[in-house]
Amino acid sequence: MGLLHHCSPDHAVRFLIPGCVVMPLRYSSSRFFTVRSCFPFPSQRAKYHRELEAAVDVVERACRLCVDVKRSLLSGDGRILEKNDQTPVTVADFGVQALISLELGKLFPSIPLVAEEDSAFLRSNNLADLVVDAVTDKARFGDKKLTRDDVLGAIDRGGKDAFTFGANPATYWVLDPIDGTRGFLKGCEALYVVGLALVVEGEIVLGVMGCPNWQGDLSSTKAQEDKNESSGRGIIMVSHIGCGTWIKRLSNTLDISPNMPDYWIRSFVDQCCFVHEARFCIPESQTWESLLPSDVKASADGISIAEKEFLLLPTCCGSLCKYLMVATGRASVFFLQARSEKTIKVWDHAVGVLCVQEAGGKVTDWNGSELDIAVDQIGRRVIFPSGGILVSSGGLHDQILEMISFRLSVS
Repeated sequence: MGLLHHCSPDHAVRFLIPGCVVMPLRYSSSRFFTVRSCFPFPSQRAKYHRELEAAVDVVERACRLCVDVKRSLLSGDGRILEKNDQTPVTVADFGVQALISLELGKLFPSIPLVAEEDSAFLRSNNLADLVVDAVTDKARFGDKKLTRDDVLGAIDRGGKDAFTFGANPATYWVLDPIDGTRGFLKGCEALYVVGLALVVEGEIVLGVMGCPNWQGDLSSTKAQEDKNESSGRGIIMVSHIGCGTWIKRLSNTLDISPNMPDYWIRSFVDQCCFVHEARFCIPESQTWESLLPSDVKASADGISIAEKEFLLLPTCCGSLCKYLMVATGRASVFFLQARSEKTIKVWDHAVGVLCVQEAGGKVTDWNGSELDIAVDQIGRRVIFPSGGILVSSGGLHDQILEMISFRLSVS
């Protein structure tokens, strides 16, 4: 998958994180400099610094859980389940939700959780013990041993009947335990993401995405020393409103390379301003022909693409994976059409929206309006974007909206 090694324009700022003492070490024309910092921005700039620290910690542990479960899955332990909608799901999916719910509930007991899963399937199939086993060594509960009821209750804390919000502004977490479960099952080349966001009074204020099998360089620089340092597998992406989007390796968490430097790199969308130069992502369930005018052709072959064809990236499964691609500059556009037969879930988009916006990109519905994350006043679980959702690097957003509008006018 050569697309995973595509390099975006030179926009990177690098921060080491072993300690918390600010100390500039290097500056170059490529906009690289290094400091020591727990986060790559001062805590006084980040109103939700404490929540972000907790979110990063628990998402990293959730990624470790995913890797461990996948290893046992590949060894033939039979941990693949099927949800009622036939979307493949694993014990990792339920385990991640349980783990994150347990930890956030302990640290922030007054903040509700809106998440994808509930425990009904596990209860009806007597599979709870597998999830308990997956969560036990990742949760921090002191001497208390996690029980089956603890884990099932934690999963249901984020379920559809757990909390009723009403019309008043609210603060709540939004979790997609594994976005791209089909990718989780396909093998190391297909991306999957653990995505967590915090919403305060209708505004997404922080987001964390962990992608355990992201491959390639973190940065866009071509310098060999930086390439050697930053190439590897697995990243975590963080965003805080007003503080940008940043990424670092998950290596220390995943025990891939203990000697690999642990630093933050500022992430930016690409600088593409011309539609014919853009790299597109669409949902696996939708076709290119159904989204844009019939005379606009696309090819997934980046080597032999025709002059008037657009490049369509066969990137990954799941929406958050595609937001991740745009936020890192490896894709220029992700868009999908809203369909009456399929509800658009908030956890498939919330964290991705902030990460793209803080990386310099833009996210709207097909009318050019911002997404209303809190439109579902009862459960905060669904969104209703007019026409669909368009995610872009910003410079060509209006051009894509015009193309979509033309397609709709002639259909």
